[in-house]
Amino acid sequence: MSQASVLVVEDNDLERQITADTLHEEGFAVEMAPNGKRALDLLALGRFDVVLTDLMMPGMSGEELLAKVHTAHPASQVVVLTAHGTIDSAVQAMKNGAFYYLTKPTDRETMVMTVAKAAELANLQQENLLLKRRLEGRLEIEGIIGQDPVMQEVIRMVRKVAPSNSTVLIQGESGTGKEIVARAIHRLSPRASRPFIAINCSAIPETLIENELFGHERGAFTGATDRKIGLFESADKSTLFLDEISDLPMGLQAKILRVMQDKEIRRVGGNESFRVDVRLVAATNRNLAEEVAEDRFREDLYYRVNVVTITLPPLRDRRGDIPLLASHALAKFGHLADGRVKEISREAMEVFLDYSWPGNVRQLESAIERAILLCEGDKIMPRDLPEEVLSRKIRARGGERGRSERFEIPSEGINFENFERGLILQAMEKSDWVIAKAAKMLGMSYRTLQYRLDKFGLKRGESKPPAEIKT
Repeated sequence: MSQASVLVVEDNDLERQITADTLHEEGFAVEMAPNGKRALDLLALGRFDVVLTDLMMPGMSGEELLAKVHTAHPASQVVVLTAHGTIDSAVQAMKNGAFYYLTKPTDRETMVMTVAKAAELANLQQENLLLKRRLEGRLEIEGIIGQDPVMQEVIRMVRKVAPSNSTVLIQGESGTGKEIVARAIHRLSPRASRPFIAINCSAIPETLIENELFGHERGAFTGATDRKIGLFESADKSTLFLDEISDLPMGLQAKILRVMQDKEIRRVGGNESFRVDVRLVAATNRNLAEEVAEDRFREDLYYRVNVVTITLPPLRDRRGDIPLLASHALAKFGHLADGRVKEISREAMEVFLDYSWPGNVRQLESAIERAILLCEGDKIMPRDLPEEVLSRKIRARGGERGRSERFEIPSEGINFENFERGLILQAMEKSDWVIAKAAKMLGMSYRTLQYRLDKFGLKRGESKPPAEIKT
């Protein structure tokens, strides 16, 4: 088994550091969090085998943290630390899913043994969870990746509707993966042996799209020297994907409605109609109901298309999937740069989690591809990311590199510890309390800044620095 990872959650600085040092000396990979909120942030960045948490903490209690870990990270084992007076609460925590409880102060041997056993169980449960998800198809279906509940519902919907011949409407912003879902529906359907046919309705001029969809007969118009087979005909006994269907001209919408009703098409310039067996999947980044209300989309076609609707959430609404999607993109483009880039740094991942991703999954994959090409080591760092992904403040700071800076020391002198605390607080406020950003501003590592935040007990909402720092 690989080195077990432990997250120590304790609001008392000294106790947290002693516990972490003890576990580190015994060979565990240890991270620290001063409160439940910070613990959940770290859990979003990567899995921990064991969460060792105090029960009595300000803000989020250990019991509340246990419930959230149990729901979002079922393979992680929670060991609670409790004072003698709260043993009843610890016993209740075990009934709610905790692995075990330890009373304060606990001896080294008992703590190490308990954490080791919890890590063993976490490893077994993680293996079982992965196996179960593979059997259920929960990790991905034809590239659909996401453990967010909304994406899991998308996967369930795909599996339910794929075997039928019903029309499916896929809604979502650009870059959310609508065509990937359409291809998954086709590949899980009885039509999978036939080619998947797709057309982007917004990418073809209005004068040409009818010809693309229905084809033409020889001599139908000037230059029509041969018969052309259209996409409806090519998709006979298969699936036709109409991407951005809301961009179809109104006249062509009426012809598609007729095909859906009569199951027949007629080539441009032809006199004969013939039957086709086509399963239609459509997609749009607009609200079709609103398009109907504005007379930009036919109401009768809307009801024909909107038999089953699958809505894809934007990436900003499923941030918990960002580490999973980023790792998948890293594997996808791993062949670039001679396969040298192996991982994404925690600092870069925090930037990913802080960004709004207006271009959704497509933009995330592009950012990873670019970072791999520009990365100088074997790990993607924030400096390798596109400018639009980094905040303006980080870019501004980067533009100042190399400029000599001089601090003005007041004549009455300064308290260096207060000065350091104030400087860190200013950086945290300027970075909106994103540690990776503040660390870059201050020219220190993520771990060093985390240690100093814990040392000074700095949290969001603290008062301003004791004195203005001039540069």
